[in-house]
Amino acid sequence: MVLFNQDAAMFPLSYAEILQRIRGIDPVKYGSTRNYINGSVTYLSPYISRGVISTSLILSEVLKKGYKPAQIEKFIQELAWRDYWQQVWIAKGTAIDKDLKHPQTPVSNHSISKSIVDATTGVEALDKGIEGLYETGYMHNHLRMYTAAVACNMAQSQWNVPAQWMYYHLLDADWASNALSWQWVAGSNANKKYVANQDNINKYCFTNQKNTFLDVPYEAFTSMQIPEVLEETPPIELKTPLPKHTDLVVDTTLPTCIYNFYNLDPLWKKEDSVNRILLLEPSHFESYPVSQKTIDFILNISKENINGIQIYVGEFKDLITDYKLTNIYFKEHPLSQHYQGTEESRDWMFDVKGYFPSFFSFWKKCKKQLRY
Repeated sequence: MVLFNQDAAMFPLSYAEILQRIRGIDPVKYGSTRNYINGSVTYLSPYISRGVISTSLILSEVLKKGYKPAQIEKFIQELAWRDYWQQVWIAKGTAIDKDLKHPQTPVSNHSISKSIVDATTGVEALDKGIEGLYETGYMHNHLRMYTAAVACNMAQSQWNVPAQWMYYHLLDADWASNALSWQWVAGSNANKKYVANQDNINKYCFTNQKNTFLDVPYEAFTSMQIPEVLEETPPIELKTPLPKHTDLVVDTTLPTCIYNFYNLDPLWKKEDSVNRILLLEPSHFESYPVSQKTIDFILNISKENINGIQIYVGEFKDLITDYKLTNIYFKEHPLSQHYQGTEESRDWMFDVKGYFPSFFSFWKKCKKQLRY
């Protein structure tokens, strides 16, 4: 089974190939090159976000190769960021949908620049990155930061709609990581905004552009007017193309495992006799819309790796009523709190829970659990 021809090599579907990718990681090279668009990144983010693999599994596999934590601290930190954002989401809930620490300012609009959506900003690396996002469902992290900086701090768009637009197209769509990172760039989840000029982009993206609206010294950003190319900010509409509802074949004498957008773990109760149902709730995707490419990805990767999984398009309460389910299991997640049944813990890297106002206060606690 292939996802889409251009992306099959970039994001293979089989669990065996995903494990092979984990075991091929060079965490030392990752640490020194990850900020460059040709850096030694892992391309594991879609599998982490969809719950196919965990940060804990990745760390365990890397340490099995004999690396000491001190050698690969940057790599471990980047994994820990993912768990940190999740802990913030758990602690703060829907508060992450709004400015978490400071009001974003200035804000001139609540949409997103048409030139960003159309990949016509005139900044070559940015436009190619956006085109690549549409084509593959992936964007390098540095390009995500550049895009957010242009949208929020150059075009003065309030961060929420641009964050939704990017989330919509990402195979690794994770609302906590996405929303809180956009807020970090916009200054509403950090003590200052993130900006990057053309020289910075040229360095990490291997371009040699001059005379763009970003080709200025950093001190110029504080008084910069909105560039003309970013001024047009029409409304955008993001809708999820969910598959059609189909009837399920359910054995009510067996337990039922509920999978969802954030849990596609192929090893979860793998040897047990259970009903396996991928629940796609329209209410969830109304609030957090994703693209056809993302829907295809979750359907294909679940069918590839989870034996006997069936798809239910509808609300949790209706699934329970329609099929008279009683013995239900699901994994913890902020968006699964309305489920009823037995909640099972996710596989975290560290036994560090709760809200920390900064990543490094969280990391300080995590680091104590590593053997240096």
